[in-house]
Amino acid sequence: MPSRAVAVTDQRQAGYPEATGSSVFDRFMVCIMSGARSKLALFLCGCYVVALGAHTGEECVAKHHEAESYVAAVYEHPSILSPNPLALTSRQQALELMNQNLDIYEQQVMTAAQKGVQIIVFPEDGIHGFNFTRTSIYPFLDFMPSPQVVRWNPCLEPHRFNDTEVLQRLSCMAIKGDMFLVANLGTKQPCHISDPGCPNDGRYQFNTDVVFSNNGTLVDRYRKHNLYFEAAFDVPLKVDHTTFDTPFAGRFGVFTCFDILFFNPAVRLLRDYEVKHVVYPTAWMNQLPLLAAIEIQKAFAVAFGVNVLAANVHHPVLGMTGSGIHTPLKSFWYHDMENPNGRLIIAQVAKNPVGLIDAENATGEMDLSHSKFLKILSGDPYCEKDAQEVHCDEATKWNRNALPTFHSEMMYDNFTLVPVWGKEGYLHVCSNGLCCYLLYERPTLSEELYALGVFDGLHTVHGTYYIQVCALVRCGGLGFDTCGQEITEATGIFEFHLWGNFSTSYIFPLFLTSGMTLDVPDQLGWENDHYFLRKSGLSSGLVTAALYGRLYERD
Repeated sequence: MPSRAVAVTDQRQAGYPEATGSSVFDRFMVCIMSGARSKLALFLCGCYVVALGAHTGEECVAKHHEAESYVAAVYEHPSILSPNPLALTSRQQALELMNQNLDIYEQQVMTAAQKGVQIIVFPEDGIHGFNFTRTSIYPFLDFMPSPQVVRWNPCLEPHRFNDTEVLQRLSCMAIKGDMFLVANLGTKQPCHISDPGCPNDGRYQFNTDVVFSNNGTLVDRYRKHNLYFEAAFDVPLKVDHTTFDTPFAGRFGVFTCFDILFFNPAVRLLRDYEVKHVVYPTAWMNQLPLLAAIEIQKAFAVAFGVNVLAANVHHPVLGMTGSGIHTPLKSFWYHDMENPNGRLIIAQVAKNPVGLIDAENATGEMDLSHSKFLKILSGDPYCEKDAQEVHCDEATKWNRNALPTFHSEMMYDNFTLVPVWGKEGYLHVCSNGLCCYLLYERPTLSEELYALGVFDGLHTVHGTYYIQVCALVRCGGLGFDTCGQEITEATGIFEFHLWGNFSTSYIFPLFLTSGMTLDVPDQLGWENDHYFLRKSGLSSGLVTAALYGRLYERD
C-alpha cells in the first residue's frame, strides 16, 4: 500500500523550498498537524507558513512572537552511497563520495539561510553511508579532537589537525549560513595499548554527531551509545550527555537514532540537564504499527514536553523515511515511501514548549464518555441523571469476558489481543502484570478488523529491551492472524479511552491515522494508578493508538 504523508497546504501557497533539484510543486510536501484547541498550535501554524516564505498577512504574527520562538530546519537526505561499502578504498576516494553529499548539504544550508533559519539538523549516516566493516569505513573517518579540551574552528584553522576535511566543510557551512549546524559523521581517536578498552587496531571509531555554532566553532560532539548492528563503530567507554546552549533558544540536547528507546543518554539528558529542545540525527527503518520514525519522534516530544528536531535519511527502498520538527502539540513532518527526493523542513518553534498536560486540553465540562471512564476506574456502575431520576448502567462490565482472546505477532512480540467489534464497547485484555482497557464508541462501522492488544515482556529482536504496551490497531485483514501487520491506510473512526495499569512512568503515546498522519491525544495522564489516553474527533481512519511503556531497569 502507498505510505506517504498527506499534504495539508499546497506547496505553491507555502513557497516551499526545493530540496534536491526536483520541482517545487512535487506531489507531496511536509504535513502540518495541530493540537487544535491550543492558541500556541494556531500560532505555530501561521508562523510555519511565514518560515517557508509565503506572503499571507501573517508576518506580523511571526514578528510579534519572534522573542518567543526560533526558526529551525531539518533535512531528510537521499544520501549518495558507496556502491560497495565492504571494499577497501583510499581517503581520496572516500572524500570524493562524501563531498557529493556535502555539496547537497551546502545547498540546503543556503536555502535555509534565505528563510532565516537559526539551526539546521542533518541525518545520521548522511555523509558517509552505512553497511561498512570496521576496516572499510576507516578512510571515511575524520580525526576528532575533544571540544572540551580544544577550542577549534575548523574552517578558520584548517591545518591544525590532519584528516579533518569533513569537519572543515561543515564548519564553513555554518559560517556561510550564519546558523548552528548539527551533522553526523564517522570519527577516529587513537588510543594506547595501555588503555584497557583500546581495540586491537589501536584506535576508537565512533558514530559521532557534531555541533557547530554560527561562527564555525566546534561547540560539542556526541558519540552514539546505543549502536544498532554497527560493527564499524565502538561504544564509548562513558556515556556522552551532550548539551549545547544557543543565544536564540537556550539549551539543546543531542542523541542519535536507536538512543531514543533507552534511558541513557536520552532520558537522563531531559531529567538532569534542563533540556527543552532535542536535535536528533537518525537513520531509521520504519516498522509499523508501533515504531515508524515520525511516530516515535512525536511520541518522545509529547511524553517529555520538549521540541524534537529529527532528521532522517531518505531511502524508501530500505524503508527509511520520516523526519520532522515536533513540539508537544504540533508537528511538521515528511514521510514518503514513493518519492525518491529528500525534503527540507522549516518551522518557527516556541522557545518554551507547552506540554500536552499544560495545555488545558480537556473540555471544561466533563463529557459523558470521560465521566463513564472515571466511573469504571473507580469500580462504580456508570450513572447519569435524567430529569429527576438517576439511571445506573450496570453494563459497564458488558461482555468483557465473552470476546475471544487470541495471540498474534506484532513487532516480533507475541501480543495477546481481543477483537474490537460493534459500535460501542468496554474491553480489557491482560498479559503478565499488565491489563489494558478500551472504552469506545464508533459513529459508523467500517469493513475492517480492529483489535486491542497487550504485551508485557522483554523484546529480543533487533535489540533487547523491556516494554509494556497497550495498543488499539487496525489489522491487515479480517483474520485474527493479520493483527500486527504493517498497514498505513484505515477508515475506522473511534472516540475512545485507552488505559492500562503500567509499572513505569516512562510511557510514549503513539498515534497514527490513515496515510501516515500524526495526531495528538485530547488528554493524557494518570488516574487511579492507571495511565490513559483519550481521543475524540479523528479526522481520518485510525491506524494505531498505543501506550508504549519502557521499563529501563529490566533491560
